Amino acid sequence: MKATQKDAVPLRVPCPRCGKKTPWKGNAFRPFCSQRCQQFDLAAWASDEYRLPGENAPADDEGEGDG
Repeated sequence: MKATQKDAVPLRVPCPRCGKKTPWKGNAFRPFCSQRCQQFDLAAWASDEYRLPGENAPADDEGEGDG
């Protein structure tokens, strides 16, 4: 017996912030489970909790010389 789309189990994914399983379809905050987790994640990016690997950028006084 083939499963139809109506019979299919809805996709549930773990929230990247808290790990709670949350539905993908119809979730306005996906991939997060809630607005709260979405806001916490945004705040973490804004406060430099997350960093992408790479070389450090030169400080403002380094880089181009004054003369």
